Amino acid sequence: MQNLKQTVLAGPILRHSSPTELNFWLVTSAACEIEFQLFLTPEQPLLKQTLGQPEHQQIPLGQHCFMHLLHIPVDHPLPEDTLLSYDLLLGKQRCPVSKMLSDLCYPGHNLPGFVLSSRIDNLLHGSCRKPHHSSEDGMLQVDHLIASSEQDLTQRPALLMLSGDQIYADDVAGPMLVAIHQLIDTLGLYDETWQGTKTNCSQKLYSDPHCYYQRESLLPADKASQKMLERLFTGASKPIFTASGAHNHLISFSEVIAMYLLVWSPECWQRIDLEAGENRIPTQHRARYRQEMAAIKAFSANLTSVRRALAHLPCYMIFDDHDVTDDWNLSRAWEESAYHHPFSKRIIGNALLAYFLCQGWGNKPENYSDLLTDTLPHFSEKGIGEHDQLIDKMLKWEHWHYHLDTTPKLIVLDTRTHRWRSESNAAKPSGLMDWESLSELQQQLIGENAVIMVSPAPVFGVKLIEVVQRIFTFFGKALLVDAENWMAHPGAANVLLNIFRHHKTPPHFVILSGDVHYSFVYNVTLRFRANSPEILQITSSGIKNTFPKGLLRWFDRLNRWLFASRSPLNYFTKRRRMRVKRRQPEGTDGVLLNQSGIGQVLLNDDYEKIRARVLSNKGVTEFR
Repeated sequence: MQNLKQTVLAGPILRHSSPTELNFWLVTSAACEIEFQLFLTPEQPLLKQTLGQPEHQQIPLGQHCFMHLLHIPVDHPLPEDTLLSYDLLLGKQRCPVSKMLSDLCYPGHNLPGFVLSSRIDNLLHGSCRKPHHSSEDGMLQVDHLIASSEQDLTQRPALLMLSGDQIYADDVAGPMLVAIHQLIDTLGLYDETWQGTKTNCSQKLYSDPHCYYQRESLLPADKASQKMLERLFTGASKPIFTASGAHNHLISFSEVIAMYLLVWSPECWQRIDLEAGENRIPTQHRARYRQEMAAIKAFSANLTSVRRALAHLPCYMIFDDHDVTDDWNLSRAWEESAYHHPFSKRIIGNALLAYFLCQGWGNKPENYSDLLTDTLPHFSEKGIGEHDQLIDKMLKWEHWHYHLDTTPKLIVLDTRTHRWRSESNAAKPSGLMDWESLSELQQQLIGENAVIMVSPAPVFGVKLIEVVQRIFTFFGKALLVDAENWMAHPGAANVLLNIFRHHKTPPHFVILSGDVHYSFVYNVTLRFRANSPEILQITSSGIKNTFPKGLLRWFDRLNRWLFASRSPLNYFTKRRRMRVKRRQPEGTDGVLLNQSGIGQVLLNDDYEKIRARVLSNKGVTEFR
């Protein structure tokens, strides 16, 4: 790459921010010092500091790729509800990021900036951003909203909550995989070796004739491996809920890192030639490659706006399955086959390691200080040392969940690694959280007047779809229909519903969720109780993904007919003690909105009139 000492590959992304600390993530093409500058006005600096350890952690990921994790504690609390501007000066020459990235700032501003909100009264949220999906990227609406709020800071959201599937490690378009491999070569991302298959290193993988659209062919043919193949590589081939397979599943750590760089920032795309990459694609897949190439080019063309938005708004994240692999930890049988094979364990571990560095750490860095301390020694200019041991540390970590002591309190659930496994049948879906983690959740809720809880999967789903999933589960086909919902496991469902019924449950409860590739809003109260908590569930999905249109239309109609408010079928559901009122999106006949975009939630002081909407290229859709 040219001008390696002055190249920002991705970022800066503003992460967890409060009056007492700021956190940033960025990637550069060379190791460098970083000076942080913070301004109240251009003439009134608040902070100028050259960052040393532990404030600045620099991680070598390749010959020309260095990740920077910036954790900046502040001695005197920063002003709230005020625009603060910042800059990052790189290297000995102190090159300002604001000058290196000419499109980083909004018109009329010479520096990027952010607002520390005194309370969460306006937030954005969404999930499921698949680069090669045909819909527009909902992240563009984040950029539009920030731009429109420049003259009125009261309209600026307090934060952006990304509730799962920020990348699709398991469902990758051929052109995206070609771009990933070109970027690996350009940046000199590290090679690795593994066990469990003849294609046992990254260079053999990249040069193998089955590398594109045929990765399942690289697996060994023994019986144990076939179980792993079924769980990992064909789990995404579902006739009802997912249309595409996992034939380009990311495998190496460098592949996942390159994916993150390519979905968040435009810089790396300047060195990508997708037309030249077509020569590596098997002849029978080239028509599909060309079709996907158009979608990938359209996706990459808008990343300048996405990068700008992420630099101006505090951003929080949590994983769902596609950040690692489809149906991740869906059942005990899935876990037994996937983790007992060294190759599939490495695939899962690499994605989780990349999640930690690119997403998890920035949510609340003090929660991950021990894990970061254990992780950093494995990275050097020679590559990743003791890779298997590092993967083991990731898989054993139990604290991916977190909370923020904001107003109202924000609680983000890990519904992937604390599963309540079925003891009666290994193939049955696991509960999304086990008893211990649900008990911990209840302790977090006690004494709060209002809470925003982030659950990647909806707590209160579409009943008809849950019935379909239950039928498939009965016949041993839970993987086929993504049978992951809170009501699928009796133990987890009953404990969670009892938490809502507990007399110390916060009287105002907002649940944010995604996962399902459509959006809907429910007002939920308890039956037979005078002073019921007000539970509002807002599902916004996907940012760049949708559900099959005709199928969802029928599900919507049948669900409203079969499970109307006075339908006797409601008695047979686990939520029979709950009264669910559906809000209807404006301009539609149904309840389920099948449209890519970003969700917005507006909360008033008393939490009595909470507005929910979806922002998309079609405009603003309110749920009434």
